[in-house]
Amino acid sequence: MKDYLQLFLVFAQVGACTFGGGYAMLPILQREVVEKRGWCTAEELADYFAIGQCTPGVIAVNTATFVGAKRKGNLGGVVATLGVVFPSVVIITLIAAFLKSFAHIEAVGHAFAGVRAAVVALIASSVLKLGKTTVRSLPAAVIFAAVLLFSVFDSQLEAAFPAAAFLFSPVTYVVLAGAAGLALSLRRKGGKNG
Repeated sequence: MKDYLQLFLVFAQVGACTFGGGYAMLPILQREVVEKRGWCTAEELADYFAIGQCTPGVIAVNTATFVGAKRKGNLGGVVATLGVVFPSVVIITLIAAFLKSFAHIEAVGHAFAGVRAAVVALIASSVLKLGKTTVRSLPAAVIFAAVLLFSVFDSQLEAAFPAAAFLFSPVTYVVLAGAAGLALSLRRKGGKNG
């Protein structure tokens, strides 16, 4: 029972310290799950992020489920998931109850602007940490650069090629990157066997 409580509390702490969505949670997860507790390796966490991105739902919730399941099985996955969403449910309920009362106050607007700036920094930190653990080879760097370029210019590409607009989406990028990684892996194995 103690392990489940710890799992819940760690992910509740992660959920409570995160502003700006799942990506802002990534550096906190890295610190709490990999560096402090050793519940998984940096590579495993990067895999959980990738799978969490490809599956329906919020990436941080999906990642919490994977880490909890690795740590304590299916029940651990449920406990970690409940832990990570619990603070958000409480905070959102309170904000929804009182938002109309203070949303017009200038200081509140400035506070939200500060939070948005912090979220950008947290996401940038996540990208740098993930990049160090996942982009370790030339093929991975090429896939990274291609997806980055396409995602930065996707609105211009959609305008230039309206008939193929469906190709310029994050889902397509993830699927194509996975297929490219698989193809490169099979090619490498074929080269070793041949």
